[in-house]
Amino acid sequence: MNTQIIKVSPINPEHNVINLAAEILKIGGLVAFPTETVYGLGADAFNPIAVRKVFEAKNRPPDNPLIVHISSSEQLMELTDFLPEVGKIITDAYWPGPLTIVVKASKFIPAIVTGGLETVAVRMPNNKVALKLIEALDKPIVGPSANLSGKPSPTSAEHVFHDLSGKIDLILDAGSTEIGVESTVIDITVHPPLILRFGGLTKEKIEQLIGDVKTTEDLKYKKRSPGTRYRHYAPEAKVVLFERSDALAFNQLVQKYIEEGYKVGYIIYSDEIRPDKNLIGRILSNDIEVYAKELFHSLRDLDLQDVGVILVESVEPRGLGLAIMDRLIKASKSKNK
Repeated sequence: MNTQIIKVSPINPEHNVINLAAEILKIGGLVAFPTETVYGLGADAFNPIAVRKVFEAKNRPPDNPLIVHISSSEQLMELTDFLPEVGKIITDAYWPGPLTIVVKASKFIPAIVTGGLETVAVRMPNNKVALKLIEALDKPIVGPSANLSGKPSPTSAEHVFHDLSGKIDLILDAGSTEIGVESTVIDITVHPPLILRFGGLTKEKIEQLIGDVKTTEDLKYKKRSPGTRYRHYAPEAKVVLFERSDALAFNQLVQKYIEEGYKVGYIIYSDEIRPDKNLIGRILSNDIEVYAKELFHSLRDLDLQDVGVILVESVEPRGLGLAIMDRLIKASKSKNK
């Protein structure tokens, strides 16, 4: 399969480009598209054959549910028969945006979308290209991250092409994504609601609106969200975390892995860390939003430079930092070479 890349304006998406992408989806094809979080891999959510192609292209475990993307509240009611009051409150405030809600699935949703569960994860992306594409198809679309399962999520069309070239039909290139980490997933079928995955919408903002929300490690609930059970967010290189601003720990780790024969890379942000100029690395902003936007790109870039170990400075686990640390901890625990 020849994978085509077409540039599209993120501000005023060209009608002919959007219509071409929608026609591909209508016949069961796969289109990668930008969202405000990361690039997604789109297929008609009501076409189980097309959705199966998504799993095959990504090499994704079949029991790992997909997030369904919508462009209107009317489409939400095609996916569930009941929206709790808390769901209306939270979506009125934060849709479109980096928020995914887990609700009871309607009988019309193919089981392959939900991983065989009785719930479905839904969100409305805050991205004009994504919204126009869904509107042109006039149906919800699945949209897991457009990468090979387990790899760092794609924040540019180039990342998508690197992972999925020859496996999908089209990539809509609207430049780099704005947030850089995936959506927050919250289960509103229970009380109090449960955050299943930290993401681009912080726990603090959610609680300001609806009161206390909880987290859980109970698999009964965690399996309702992607990004919670399998290998995720990991580059080929081994990821090793160290405490923020700890120059001594950084230098000791550099020495340890060089002595073990590794080519060492790093991702840092503190002024206290002063890497040797011969090391390969990325110094990111200490602005947490900028850091999040650049993280996955930095992991991928260091992989391309064939480092064996990436030393990553931890961030404070609050606000958006919770989502970042979730990704980094998962990456560091993966069975990397």
